[in-house]
Amino acid sequence: MDTNASIADELARQTLAIIEKTGEDALSDEIAKIIGASSTTLEESYLTAVRVRRAEKRARERLKQAAIDAGLGKP
Repeated sequence: MDTNASIADELARQTLAIIEKTGEDALSDEIAKIIGASSTTLEESYLTAVRVRRAEKRARERLKQAAIDAGLGKP
């Protein structure tokens, strides 16, 4: 992973962890604006990382529920 992607992913992880605890969804947009003021490349990578992490979370939750529904317990 290159430096840009590493930084973006770490910022996304930190942001989403805070959002999960506080419910402050607007935080990701605020962070994106701060990043974008200096680096549109990093901003795009950050927004992508946020979307990917959110999609991963939804997919894992669905897989967990499907396993439970199928009587398999946790995947």
